[in-house]
This record gives sequence, structure tokens and C-alpha cells, in this order.
Amino acid sequence: MTQDETTPPTPLALLDEATARYWKTKQAHERAQQDVIAAALDALKARERPTDVAERSPFTDAYIRRLARDNGIKAQPKSKGPRRRAAAPPPETSHPEAS
Repeated sequence: MTQDETTPPTPLALLDEATARYWKTKQAHERAQQDVIAAALDALKARERPTDVAERSPFTDAYIRRLARDNGIKAQPKSKGPRRRAAAPPPETSHPEAS
């Protein structure tokens, strides 16, 4: 065995390795983040609701709405909940004189 095989790496050598991994993964993270932003903007341009876009992304509603504003995408009107049904007509009752 050589001396290099038995000598543990120095703390600075370990730091160098960790830093190299950090920069490599940071670049991949930043690319993935830009991909998510582009996909979110495409969804907003397709008139998907910001709330639905935020639910499917790692971003908050507020950030999605800011992305929309910053990119000239008009906000979708907020939904006021489920639509109300029309009032049902009163049930017909049988009248004794109708028999």
C-alpha cells in the first residue's frame, strides 16, 4: 500500500470536494428553476388560474402572480366559488279537485 491510500483526506480536500459538488448541483438547480418558471408562464399564458399553477409548482401564489404581472399576463378573475344553481320550481302537489 502506498501512503496516499492510508492517509485520510485533509479537511480542506474534503471541503474542495464538497464545494465542487455544491457548484455542480447549484447550476442544475438554477436550470431546473428556469424550466419551472418557463412552464409556469406558458400555463399562465394558456389562461390557467394562478392558483392552479402555484399548486403544481414549487412557488407560492404571490410569486406566480408576480411572474404574471412582470411578464404582462393579465390576472384571471378570481372565482367566487361554485356557481349557484337556479332556484328549483316548487314541487307540484296533487289537488283533490284534480282527481
